[in-house]
Amino acid sequence: MKITLQIKCPTCLSNNIKRNSIKVDGKQNHQCKDCKRQFIGDHALSYQGCNSGITGKILHLMVRGSGVRDIAEVERISIGKVLRTLSESIYQIQPKQSHYECLEVDELWTFVGNKKNKQWLIYAYHRESGEIVAYVWGKLDLATVQRLKARLKKLGVQYARIASDHWDSFITAFQCCKQVIGKFFTVGIEGNNCRIRHRIRRGFRRSCNFSKKLENHFKAFDLTFFYLNNGFV
Repeated sequence: MKITLQIKCPTCLSNNIKRNSIKVDGKQNHQCKDCKRQFIGDHALSYQGCNSGITGKILHLMVRGSGVRDIAEVERISIGKVLRTLSESIYQIQPKQSHYECLEVDELWTFVGNKKNKQWLIYAYHRESGEIVAYVWGKLDLATVQRLKARLKKLGVQYARIASDHWDSFITAFQCCKQVIGKFFTVGIEGNNCRIRHRIRRGFRRSCNFSKKLENHFKAFDLTFFYLNNGFV
């Protein structure tokens, strides 16, 4: 039985490939005729961290609640490869609408390094579409809520009313617009908080998995919010 492998360039994805001698370890080397990249096919790799599709798999596993060490063990790659993939990722959410009838706002507690180093996520959520519209990080205070309001304005987001709980900072920051206050009106965002904690391993309650670097902590949430808003998970 003859087996045919279709090989693409990992850089430009071209099919215009030629053989280019044999490596010292006996593996067939290939070269792209378009971009001149030399590479070994994924099927012949000894280390799966060099696989052309590994980056997408790492990111997808992260937003499915897998930890760094879990991903490294399952995919047979190094922990450094997983962390490097996260640190090199750049994702930003953009509002899908310019006007929302109602936005729910709430806070979510996380930590970096140890539980004394609290990092509060305060964000706006649209229940009907399940979209995370905007978010900011900071302390649990009025200044952080005002930054969220400023963020919404910068993104060009308009809203008819704001739904929140009875926290004074929410009431004060959004006092210039129509508000509906109480847990009954924030059922959507409370459910989304649960979804976030299920999707992000660093957000799990009573978990041994947590961020050691603030930058990686933020990037993990950036990645997950982008995937959630675009229906990738």
